[in-house]
Amino acid sequence: MTAKSIAIQTEPAIVEQLSALAKSMDRSRNRVIEDALKQYLEQQARYVEGIEQAIASRERGEGIVHEELMAEMDALIEEKTRETGK
Repeated sequence: MTAKSIAIQTEPAIVEQLSALAKSMDRSRNRVIEDALKQYLEQQARYVEGIEQAIASRERGEGIVHEELMAEMDALIEEKTRETGK
């Protein structure tokens, strides 16, 4: 695989943190950035997949509407508050 370059601009403090981390890990800044990007992209892909699954579930009529859930939670809180007298 042929590597491609990208350029970013960031705050000096981030560059300092990156440099310190790379040094402590005995890695290049490029390697640290690449590892971080991979982790971020995997995390975001899982996040998007979860949202897509939730939307599909809702479209199938599964789940509960947010407002209904909140109303149910409010009712439970009110009930427990009356029971404990607080």
